[in-house]
This record gives sequence, C-alpha cells and structure tokens, in this order.
Amino acid sequence: MQRPLGILILSLICFLAAQGTGIRLFFHLFYILLALLPVTFVWAWLNLRGLDVVRETFTPRAAVGEHARERITIFNRWFIAKLWVEVQDFSSLPQHGTGFVAYLPRRQHSRWTIRTLCTMRGKFTLGPARLISSDPLGIFRLQRPLHETNEIIVYPQTVDLPEFTLVDAELPGGQAIRTRAYNVTPNVATIRDYVPGDSFNRIHWRSTARTGRLMVKEFELDPAADIYLVLDLQERTMVKDVRALTGQRAPLTDARRRFPWFDRPAPAEQAALLLPDSTEEYIVMAAASLARRLLDQSRVVGMIAWGQHHEVIPAEREERQLFKILEALAVLRAYGIQSLAETLLAESQRFSRNSTLIILTASLDERWPAALQQLLYRGVRAMVVFVDPQSFGGWHTPEPILDRLTELRILTYRLRCGQPLAEALQTPIAAFGPRRLSV
Repeated sequence: MQRPLGILILSLICFLAAQGTGIRLFFHLFYILLALLPVTFVWAWLNLRGLDVVRETFTPRAAVGEHARERITIFNRWFIAKLWVEVQDFSSLPQHGTGFVAYLPRRQHSRWTIRTLCTMRGKFTLGPARLISSDPLGIFRLQRPLHETNEIIVYPQTVDLPEFTLVDAELPGGQAIRTRAYNVTPNVATIRDYVPGDSFNRIHWRSTARTGRLMVKEFELDPAADIYLVLDLQERTMVKDVRALTGQRAPLTDARRRFPWFDRPAPAEQAALLLPDSTEEYIVMAAASLARRLLDQSRVVGMIAWGQHHEVIPAEREERQLFKILEALAVLRAYGIQSLAETLLAESQRFSRNSTLIILTASLDERWPAALQQLLYRGVRAMVVFVDPQSFGGWHTPEPILDRLTELRILTYRLRCGQPLAEALQTPIAAFGPRRLSV
C-alpha cells in the first residue's frame, strides 16, 4: 500500500503545483498519475483471474531418505496472457519449497514437478498456497489464496539388519506348540501330498523333485508366538541436542571427538541419512527397523507405546502389519507422562508365556527393571535395546541400570549417539550360556 499512497500523494502535489503556477505540465502529470492507479490495479487484478491450479501428489506415503514428488499445474483459461504470476506454497513438509514465477500464454498451461527429500518423520500437509501478481510497474501486489491441500505421511528411517535373527532355541518366547497352523510360520512340521486348494507357496520343491509328485509343507505355531515392541516415550526420559530442534546434526568429527570408541566411518548409505541427536528418534528408528526385520521373518509382531497418546497394535503377521506400525511411529512423539514401569504393569495382562518383549528405552528409572522382573517370573521373555542417554549429552551414567539388567540375565544391547544400529545389535552387553541371541 505504500506505493499507491505515494503515487496518490505525488499526484496531489502536481495538482497543487498546477493550480499555483498554471503550468500545463503539472496538469498532465496529475492526470497521468491519477489514471495510473486504476489502470495498474485492474491489470494486477486481471492477472489473477481465469487461473486454475491443480495439485497432484504422487507419493502420499514416503520414508525418511526418499523423495516426495508433487506436480503443480496452472491453467490459463482466458484469452489474455499472464505476464507474471508467482506461486507461494505453505506446506508443512520440511524443505518443501515450491515458490516460482510463471509466464502463462493465453489458453495455455505450465507444469512443475517438485521433488523434496524427506528428512523428518510425521504427517505433513502439502498446501495451501497462494497466487501473487502485480502490474508492470509494481505499484499493486495482489494475492489470491488457494485452499486445496493434500496429506503425506513420512515413515521413520529403517536400517537393514540382515544378520539379526530371533531364534526360538536361543531366545524362546514360550513352549513349542505342536499345533498345525493355517498361516505360514518359520516352523515346518512335516510334508504331505498336494491336494487341490493348497497354496503354491507351500510346495516343497526338493521333495517334489525327489518323489516325482507334488509335496507341500505343513506348519506349526511359532514358539515365540507374540513379539511386542515396547517403546518408552516418556518425555522426562528423553535427551535432545539443541541442534535436533533445528533439524541439524553434529558433524561426524564431533562424534569421534566426544566418543573415542567411534573410530570407523558410517557406511555410505547410512551417512547420507543422519538422525537428529535425540534419543526419541533413535528409539523410533530402532523400532521401525526391528519391526521390518521380524516381519520379514514371518514373526508375529505387535507394538505398545505411550507417547502423546496410548498406542497399541495387536500382534499379527499379516502384510499390512508393517505399515500399521510405521504409520503409528510416524506420528508418535515423546510427550508421554506414563513411565515405562507403569506401562509394563498396565499391559501385563496382554503378555503370556508365549510372549517376547523387545523393550526400547533410554530411561534410567530403576523401577522399570523391577516391573520387568515380575513379567519374567511369569515366563515372559525379554530383550532390551538401551539408547544411552549419556552419549546424547545426559549427565547421569547408565551403568546401574545396565548392571541390573545383567543381574536379571536379560539380553541388552547398547545404542549410542552416532552408532549404526546394525553395529549396536551385533554384540549384547552380556551373553548367558547357550541361549545367546545369534546375530
């Protein structure tokens, strides 16, 4: 509004000068400046008329490290060319910048494809946006809002764990159950002749080749029937680096300087995806990676977490289960007030002798090992992925908690800041006899 007001004041000055001096030049300047305001306003207003904007989201689901693709098309329906149209986007997806300037010939369209690297998990909105245009002199700058929005869910980062296995002979979840199962499980009971209706993925080709007739496998229930990922997302137990709040990450040299044990560079595929220095993000990343690995092994996996809300996903092995877990992890935040000990006690009725718990926590509270001990007395098996809060800048040492878990003979893995997950899950803190977890 400053430029139109300045031109209006200038035209009034020219009018006063013309009245005082009688010079015709001032009269002409007064008429030109006065006529310039409506002409330029109409020009800028017409530049925003007759435009249709279409947003197309090609990746409604993505993961950290992948690219979200979106296409924006602007159609000019009028017979007047649009000399200058700017599009400003207000998407909540980080680093999603779609501000650009377009020239639109009459009855033509322009199209842009935006690729955005997903660097943060969560549910984000693509849009709204607004069109901005002006006259050639830049006197008026008009806007037109576009309320159309699309949603995109960014799953947490997952890491390949090709050597991680949860073998029932080494970490059992319960007794061997000699019961035939209708679903495919890791345990093959026997083989039999093929009958019409049997699935082709059950055919045992070696026996078929040896006997000369179709043979199929029969499965029995998995001894480690239910595997639950238990996430501790209590807010007071989280440790966050200040740089994590701005989406930045400490340089790798800083990690080596703070922790002498970190003397090997991360793999190239992991170096490109650096997590924020936050115990919350490491817990979520580890949970997502373990869920994917266990479901690839046809395990029955569920999840329990208490963040900003209570999240319970019953243990299943269906194909959709991984996406259920990833969608829940995408929006979970460490805003919980429920401690891990209270969560274990509240959900204790859900666990039986056929359950295995994988607890992911950074808590130094000595009450949760006691709550876990009560479940061990009932025959529930457990392992712990402990995200070391001291490596993230915490003040207290985790050694008392780790010593307590060692006394309870619980397989515990220690994950430090900057350490690759696959490396952290290679060797537990202590191994107990023949039941050591094979990785």
